[in-house]
Amino acid sequence: MPERLLLDLGAPPPVPEEGIAAAEAVLRSGWTHRYGETLGDASEAALLEAEFAAHLGTRYCVAVNSCGSAMFLALLGAGVRPGDRVLMNAFTLAPVPGAVAHAGAEHVLIEVTPDLVIDLADLERKAAASGARHLLLSHMRGHICDMTRLMALCDRLGIAVIEDCAHTMGASWAGRPTGTFGRAGCFSLQAYKHVNGGEGGLIATDDDDIAARAILYSGSYMLYRQHRARPPEAAFARWKDMTPNYSMRMSNLVAAVARPQVALLAERARIWNDRHGRLVALLGALPGIRLPHRPQEEAFVQSSIQFAVAGLEGPAFARFLAACRARGVYLKWFGAREPEGYTSVSGQWRYLAEPHTPPVTEAVLERLCDMRIPLAMTEQDCATVARIVGEELAEARTP
Repeated sequence: MPERLLLDLGAPPPVPEEGIAAAEAVLRSGWTHRYGETLGDASEAALLEAEFAAHLGTRYCVAVNSCGSAMFLALLGAGVRPGDRVLMNAFTLAPVPGAVAHAGAEHVLIEVTPDLVIDLADLERKAAASGARHLLLSHMRGHICDMTRLMALCDRLGIAVIEDCAHTMGASWAGRPTGTFGRAGCFSLQAYKHVNGGEGGLIATDDDDIAARAILYSGSYMLYRQHRARPPEAAFARWKDMTPNYSMRMSNLVAAVARPQVALLAERARIWNDRHGRLVALLGALPGIRLPHRPQEEAFVQSSIQFAVAGLEGPAFARFLAACRARGVYLKWFGAREPEGYTSVSGQWRYLAEPHTPPVTEAVLERLCDMRIPLAMTEQDCATVARIVGEELAEARTP
């Protein structure tokens, strides 16, 4: 019988005992909602915001119900209005274009390189052609572009940057954390991300108006003083009577589960990056596999791995994927013709004004494999994955 990987590659990071105890305390207290006339600023959500802002080094943090909501509110706070054009990576996950659509804006899709980062030359061309003044930048699957060059380009063109950091909590470029380059950084607490809150989002910013508007938009019921990491009163005075309540708050229950995990980020990053490095060495030694180049300035937190397969036509590649999955190695494929599970590409987002996948990006994704790296993965598991992939690649290439 062929060897099979027994590890569940879809397993999310575990919730530590401290988080379970904190969640139980919230449930016993009944204070699951983050606001209350007598609650003060010591709610779990308020404490999470203050602790994450201190961790990241930003002045403010606003906790909301998802990273998609965080991106939507950050776009609104940065001045995006219905009909505006928003630049974005063509390779990303569906909540990113969803946030642009939620804001009533138009998508301008930018090519990605074979290293899975935004193409800066294409960004400059399409920014000039479209007149767009906002970029929703995804650090997709943890891959960080040259942020020094990108910010210089955007500053020169007058483009406001919102960072989607769903896959880069704890990561940095040239020593500077992702989420601190643009006007706001948006982070995810979804179950498969670096901090597992089940669902949730964080908006980190130094901008008084973005923070005040996000708090009001998220639904503070004029109890915004119960936020610890909040801007001055003057910022709320500018916006409180003209900002609708979109009810996108984070609950105290999610915050209680998430808070202890922020302190675990460094250790989790060590484990993920160790396993990623082992997989890179093993998979990179297989013929016909290409892994993205990672620049020296990039300090990533890689809870997944991506690699491209060369030399397989469509039917053979489909057989390769199916055979790996049958042996427990679940590889996602972003180049599939139809969306499946968490995967989709821009040509499949029919709600776009002009649904398409830009040609270079389409070629990059054509044979791109994506695999989660669970924290429970061992050195032996890495070797098992590489053996299975190697064997099934050889089998798929057999005439």
